[in-house]
Amino acid sequence: MEQLSALLAQLGHDSALEQPDRVPARLDALDRIDAWLPHATDVDLRRRAQAAADRFEALNAAFYDDLRQDIRNGHGAARLLHYAAAWAREVATSDPQAYDLLDELIAGVLPFGEPQAPQVALAPDMVFYQPTPARHILAMIRASELGAGDVLVDLGSGLGHVPLLAAICTSAETVGIELEPAYVAYARRAAADLHLAKVRFVEADARHADVSSGTVFYLYTPFQGAILAEVLERLHAQAAHRAIRVCSFGPCTPTLAAQPWLARQDAGDAYGPALFHSVAG
Repeated sequence: MEQLSALLAQLGHDSALEQPDRVPARLDALDRIDAWLPHATDVDLRRRAQAAADRFEALNAAFYDDLRQDIRNGHGAARLLHYAAAWAREVATSDPQAYDLLDELIAGVLPFGEPQAPQVALAPDMVFYQPTPARHILAMIRASELGAGDVLVDLGSGLGHVPLLAAICTSAETVGIELEPAYVAYARRAAADLHLAKVRFVEADARHADVSSGTVFYLYTPFQGAILAEVLERLHAQAAHRAIRVCSFGPCTPTLAAQPWLARQDAGDAYGPALFHSVAG
């Protein structure tokens, strides 16, 4: 109880925590309160701790609400990228698949409830869905130089974080292709709430979906083996008609690197997304 009491006193004297953009500091404070609260038996101390936590949660919610409104009005990209750059400096992780403060930012901006339980059973060679860590999405957006005239197609888009962020941060059109109806419904709801006109989500199998408009394709290892081979063959067929870029993250990257029709374009960071471009021949 002494530790929690001292913590509340410290937080109470830190007026900077009231500033709207001090979300990382408030998240840290919430973690510290959560760590000590279960051990507190004093009723008044527990009440004060809960009141502080509720206050920090409300301030964070107000920050995210304001940022969402900027996105709806079409000028949220600069703010989102500013905070992403600032928060990235506050924490670093050596695990390429770990989540960090940037994922807290995205979770706050896209709080559209939990999707319904998945309805589609995974077939052999399909991989259980995991969202791409936000820092890798932003790295992919930068590396691929998405812009006007591009159409980003996320193959196995899950809850839609990649198309949604790309639509917020760039002038490109974005498409999410996803087999699971519950995930598609969630992503469509998020896009509609944020008034994102250049993003759409298609409920389809990547082996059969229309990908003819894509100029940039993204895969966070949504499938492997025979399914991955079939999808890559479809992309190869698209590359016969026009130049395309293909971005990948996770275990599928070595398979893409072995494709003779793809050449790696980035510096070859083993811990981040990889960028390939199609080659003639």
